[in-house]
Amino acid sequence: MLIQDLIPEFLIFLKKERNYSDNTIESYAVDLKQFTAFLNENFPEGLDDITSIDNIVIRAFLAGLKSGGYAISSISRKITTLRSFFKFLYNKNIIEINYAKYVHIPKKPKKIPSFLEMAQIFKAIELPDETNEFGKRDKAILELFYATGIRLSELTKLKLSDVYLNSQEVKVLGKGNKERIVPFGSKAKEALGNYIIARKNIIKGKEPGDVLFLNNRGKPITPRGVQYIVSKYLKNVTDGNTFPHTLRHTFATHLLDMGADLLTVKELLGHKSLSTTQIYTHTTVERLKKIYKKAHPRGT
Repeated sequence: MLIQDLIPEFLIFLKKERNYSDNTIESYAVDLKQFTAFLNENFPEGLDDITSIDNIVIRAFLAGLKSGGYAISSISRKITTLRSFFKFLYNKNIIEINYAKYVHIPKKPKKIPSFLEMAQIFKAIELPDETNEFGKRDKAILELFYATGIRLSELTKLKLSDVYLNSQEVKVLGKGNKERIVPFGSKAKEALGNYIIARKNIIKGKEPGDVLFLNNRGKPITPRGVQYIVSKYLKNVTDGNTFPHTLRHTFATHLLDMGADLLTVKELLGHKSLSTTQIYTHTTVERLKKIYKKAHPRGT
C-alpha cells in the first residue's frame, strides 16, 4: 500500500481515537513527511510498498538525522513517531512485523529546569500597568501562571466558566483532555477579578465566546501572544528564561523549596508519571548545596 494513503488515516486515528492535540498531530505529520522524503531519495520502493520497509531502512533514516546534527531529543521524538505509525499499521494487519518497535531510543540528558528566584518573579508580576485593561490582563496571566503552574496550552484554553473566584480554583484541561482542579491564592484571585471586569472593555462589542484571555483585538489570545506578553516582562528581571514554561518551573521549584511533597506537586502540574516531577528535586538539591557552601564555615 502507498505510504501517502496511510499517513492521513494514521493522523485521523491520533485525533479521534487517541485524542492527541493539534500540535502533537502536526509534529507527527512533519516527522512522517521527513521520513517520506528520505524514502523518496534513498528507498523509493518503500513509497509504493510499505511492507518493504525494514529495520535497515529505518536505521538508515535515523543515522542520517544523527549525521545531520539533529539533537537527541528530536531524534527520539521521530523514533516515537515511527513506532506509533508502524504499530498502527501492524494492528491493522497492513504489515506483519513492526520493525520500528525494535529501534533503540537514545537517552536524553536530563536538564535541570530553569526558574526564577522569588524576588525576580515578584518584581515581574508588579511590572504590568494596571491603569488599563491590557495591563490588568497581563498581570492576571503572570499571577495565574505562577499561582498554578499550568502549561501555556492550558492557559490559552481556559474559559470564564473554568475560573471559580470564590473557591479560588481553576479547572484545567490538560494533556489527553484530562481535567484537573488547581487552587490559586488571594493575589491571583485579585488579579483575575480585576481582569474579568476589565475584559468587557477588551471585547469591544464582539462576541469572543467564553474564552478567558483575549488579545488586543478582542479575540481569543494565541500561545504566541502569551509568549510575547510573558517575555515582555520577564526580560526585565532576567537575562534569559523568558518563556512561559519558566513560570511553570518556578511554581514547582518554589513549592518544593517551601516543603511541598512531590506527589502533591505532581498532581498540581498534571504530570502522568512521578518520574517527570522528580526532575525538580535536582533543582532543590543543587540550591541546598549552594546555600550550604555559602553559609557553612567548612562548606567549601
